[in-house]
Parts: sequence; C-alpha cells; structure tokens
Amino acid sequence: MFNLVIKNGKVVTSDRIFEASICVMDGKIAAIVEAGTPVEAEEVIDAQGNYVFPGAIDSHAHLNDPGYLWREDYTHGTAAAGVGGCTTIVDMPLQNEPALTDALIFDKKEETVSANAYVDYCFWGGLVDYNLDKLRELDEKGCVAFKSFIGPVSPDYVSLTIGQAKEALEILKECDGRAGFHCEDYSIIKWEEARAQRKEKNDWRDFLNSRPVIAELIATQNILDLARELDAKVHICHVSHPRVAQIIREAQREGVDVTAETCGHYLTFTDNDVIENGSLFKCAPPLREAAAVEEMWEYVNNGTLACIGSDHSPCELSEKSEEKHGIFGAWGGISGIQNVMQVVFSEGVVKRGYNPTLLARSLSEGPAKTFGIYGKKGAIEVGFDADLVILDPEKEWEITPDSLYYVNKISAFVGLKGKGLPVCTLVRGQVVAKEGQLVGQKGYGKLIKKSK
Repeated sequence: MFNLVIKNGKVVTSDRIFEASICVMDGKIAAIVEAGTPVEAEEVIDAQGNYVFPGAIDSHAHLNDPGYLWREDYTHGTAAAGVGGCTTIVDMPLQNEPALTDALIFDKKEETVSANAYVDYCFWGGLVDYNLDKLRELDEKGCVAFKSFIGPVSPDYVSLTIGQAKEALEILKECDGRAGFHCEDYSIIKWEEARAQRKEKNDWRDFLNSRPVIAELIATQNILDLARELDAKVHICHVSHPRVAQIIREAQREGVDVTAETCGHYLTFTDNDVIENGSLFKCAPPLREAAAVEEMWEYVNNGTLACIGSDHSPCELSEKSEEKHGIFGAWGGISGIQNVMQVVFSEGVVKRGYNPTLLARSLSEGPAKTFGIYGKKGAIEVGFDADLVILDPEKEWEITPDSLYYVNKISAFVGLKGKGLPVCTLVRGQVVAKEGQLVGQKGYGKLIKKSK
C-alpha cells in the first residue's frame, strides 16, 4: 500500500502529457501507473482531470532572511511560493545580513531559516571580491551556484571586474561550480545615469535609457568569452531581451557550458508599464519593448533560457517612493514568487498557445539540471521527490493584494488577470497549499544541496 495516490490527472512532463496515477511512498514518487489501474493507498487525491506538473523551482529569489526582515522572510516568502506552485526556491546571497560569503555564514543562515520554511530551498553562494578564497568551502557546504554582478549593485554587495570574474571562474572550475552573473555593463550605466541627472528633472524614460540593451549585451558577451576561454560553467541571470538570448544560444551551440534564465515580468510587461506606472515596475535589467517580449517566449520554448525565475525582490512601499528617493534611488525590484507559475501558464499556454510542457521544462527540469539537483527535483519520475502541482487550466484569476502571502503585499503583478491556477501543491508528498490557501507545516521545508 502506498502513502498517497494522485489519480485522474493529466501528467505533464518536459516532452509529453498523459493520463496516469502517481503513487507516493515516503515522500518520493514510487510508481506511475496507467489511468484507471486499481491502487491501494492511505490517502487519495482526485486531480479531477486537471494538469499535474512537477513542482516549480524558482531559480532566483531574494528572501532577505536573515537581515532585512521588513522586506521579506522565510515564513512569508516560502508560504507564498507554496501557494503559487513553487516547491523549491533557490535563495540569493545578497539582501541578507550578512551576505552569504563563507561557510560559517552558511551554517548560521541554515540554522536561522530552517524552522520557518514551508517548501524546500537551496542557497546561492556569494561571489564578491573579498571571498574568492571561500568559494571552495561554500561549494563543499552545498551551494548550488555563486552569484556575482558585472554592473551596479546595492550597497550590501560588491560588483566584480572582468579580471576578478576570470579568477573566480578558474577557482570554481576546480570544484565544478557554476557562477551566475547579473550582466549589465557598469561603466555604461553609471555614465548614462550621470548624464540623465544633469537634467533639471528626470522621468522614467531617463531610467530606461540609462540601462540600454547594449549594456546587457556587452556584459553578457564578456562572460561568454571568459567561459569559452576557461571552459568554465556560467549562468546568465534574468535575461531581458532576445538579442541577449541569441548570443547565449550561439555560445551554447559552440559548446560553451552556459545556462540562462528569464523572469515572469520580462514575459508579461513592457517598458510602457514603467513609463505609465513608475517605480512599481522598476527592475534591472529594465522591462523592454513589446516586440522583445514576444520574441523572448520562443527562446524559452527552444530551451535557450532553461529557467524562468521570479527575481522576487521585495521591499516596503516607502522604498518605492519616487518622491522620497527619486527615479534613480527608488527601489528596483518586482515581487513575484507567488505568481510565476500562473502567469507563465496564462501568458504562455492560454494567450500564446504554447504546449503546457513548456512549464515542465522551464520551471522544473531546466532549473533542476542547472543547479545540480536533478534526480531529487525537477521531474515526475520514479525515485524523484514527490513535488507536484495540480493546476486547473480553466480557473480564472485576478491577482490582488489580499491574495499575496508576502510581508509587503505590493507587486507589479497586482491587477493582472488570467486563466490557469495551481489548486494543490505538494512537497515531498505532503500538501502545503490548497485552493490558494496555505495548509502546510512551517519548518517542513528542508535545505537541498547540489549533488556531488
């Protein structure tokens, strides 16, 4: 007898959809049997003909814990993730106090957050100019990748020069580590910001102009050239434009070990949303033109962009204040960890006609393979963790502040409407969210480390 069976579902994998029952034992998928096959189980969940997806893995989240808890914490951030169909989050090392830059900080962070997580989690390691000698120990601790900036960054973190990035990649190659980069050229952005601020008054077009696509292209090309030269593993974070995706695709075809992600907001919103609505839609790289949004979807579909993350970057409403901080000083970041799966389904499958298998590839399999946790996570296969999401493709929704589990219930996604919603989320065979409500146990989520 199994612990659990999920019956009457349309199982979605990276390459097909089929009717089957999923049998769970001790938190793992124990069998996948033909629909209608009698199965004995202690508990039965009837998927009622809805899709059953592998749990989403958010490749890029800032939960700010420990440190900046007025923005977000593990209790609220992982609750929101679970409600939205995300069963594992990959947490960034910055906007933590202190940033996760050595083994001792790793241990203290795990001790701090472990009692509060509703879903499973991984840690990005820090990659800054003062911790190159700590990268190996962070890899040994289980960091799944290492985050760096080739461009401006908040005061609690440090950007790298190309020379420093070269040394870091040489070190990480020895331990088979992957370095992730925020790719925007530092000098272009700082110069364009200074040019704009010579004007008597700035508007949101000035902000967009200060972070042009060429800045993202130059920085990305530099990292691709380093990876090619050193035979190193790199990951390009939050790609915002198809021209950037194209040079990544070309590098992949040449054999460069480069993975890449985009975010839900780059597949949904445009630069006009920034101009019309201001700081709520401010992020870096910035939102791009409508034609770019459409092209980006095809780079997700063809696998160039293996991950769709949220880049969940929460803040207090006052930190978004243009009046208080100005256009360039207002907080840049969009909260989206709860809404990625529903938005990708609605925008990609419902509106644009992509196959639902796109979600299994870009929200599950791609991130799991990128971060070295495939085999535990990332697919509906026997032996994998029973991380599963039942999604009702006909359920219409509107994102409201009251529906969000964040500390700060503000998001550019508030007001968005669509169709297709996660209605049940399971982490290792346990239901953590149902019908938009959190039902899981705080502390159930556990740290997932990179497979050696």
